[in-house]
Amino acid sequence: MDREEWVQQFCRQIGVDPPSAEEIEALLELAATAAHSSERPAAPLACWAAGRSGLAASELQEIAERISPQ
Repeated sequence: MDREEWVQQFCRQIGVDPPSAEEIEALLELAATAAHSSERPAAPLACWAAGRSGLAASELQEIAERISPQ
């Protein structure tokens, strides 16, 4: 089973629509920023918080980049 199949099945089982291709890219970018700016566990935790925030992906990425070390 590949990533897309797994995510679609997971989303179906929890009763939410699976992410679009654009949403997947945005989440992966956010996860990468979090993981490379801190410790790896920051990535899934940032994505969890992002999902609860209701903010746009571009705004979330901007915030993540702003708090990342230069």
